[in-house]
Amino acid sequence: MTVIWALLPATALSVYLFGWPALLVILITVGSCMITERLFMSIRGRGSTLGDNSAALTGLLLALTLPPHAPWWICVVGGVFAIAVGKQIYGGLGYNMFNPALIARVFLLISFPVELTIWPAPAPLFSDGGFTLAQSFDIIINGTYPAQMALDAITGATPLGQYKLELGMGKTVSQALGGDYAFNYVTATGGKIGGSLGETSVILLALGGAWMIWKKKIVSWHIPGSMLAGCLAPAALFWFLDSDKYPDPVFHLVTGGLVLGAVFMATDMVTSPVTKKGQLIFGAGCGFLTYVIRTWGGYPEGVSFAIVIMNTAVPLIDQYTRPVIYGQVKKESKNA
Repeated sequence: MTVIWALLPATALSVYLFGWPALLVILITVGSCMITERLFMSIRGRGSTLGDNSAALTGLLLALTLPPHAPWWICVVGGVFAIAVGKQIYGGLGYNMFNPALIARVFLLISFPVELTIWPAPAPLFSDGGFTLAQSFDIIINGTYPAQMALDAITGATPLGQYKLELGMGKTVSQALGGDYAFNYVTATGGKIGGSLGETSVILLALGGAWMIWKKKIVSWHIPGSMLAGCLAPAALFWFLDSDKYPDPVFHLVTGGLVLGAVFMATDMVTSPVTKKGQLIFGAGCGFLTYVIRTWGGYPEGVSFAIVIMNTAVPLIDQYTRPVIYGQVKKESKNA
């Protein structure tokens, strides 16, 4: 529940920026996760586990990785997959190998790339360009927009997608992010950019993470710090070598889901290493893979893929970073 509280400010900002459709996406995704959790526990002949709030947290995290106008069935399929395949198939909470929200996000992106890559521009609540609640139901449930609004007029590329697309056409970074696109670091930091729900609240996500680390001791700094360093260090190096081809590290920090992944997803206690040294290795690997996928991979964003890939390495990391038991004598070699 502490993690949910830490996510609420960023979630509230996302709902404000994208309006009622964003709230519907969150409610449907969280509801799907909770219903699936309850059904699975009933099938297994066990009592309800909804009280531990893990299903609600999974639903909220998954919703924050989805487009603000994701169709209702995407939310439902993602929620069911996250709990059924990402969690319960392994035996429930504490036994899953992958972060349930992220494995569902990866599944959705690979299976339904069109629905997962439609990025509406921010349309704040109660603004002239915002949607009414009735219009929001039509968007999420029926997939229809108001007659006066064309889909291509209210959607556009995310900063990472714009950079990747334009660079592939031979343009420089400044040309890709300038001109009509007019990427602005201040606007991006404040959250008023297109992207997933959790990609627009870097400051509030960081504050929520700081609260968990310093006040509640829910997570330590090792994974978030090393993941940010693992991505931003190579970003700084390649930017220094060729600034026309590679964006600066601040761009990577304020765009995409790097902060959301580093603070709230890579730190999942079940799917991350137990030792501090292991957490540093794990976080650095997540960050480095994120940069590699963003820069040279086929997808503009790499956070989900990076963390899921590193989840598979956690048992190996734990094995080689476990501390020596007090009093244990190391075996001497035969030649000693």
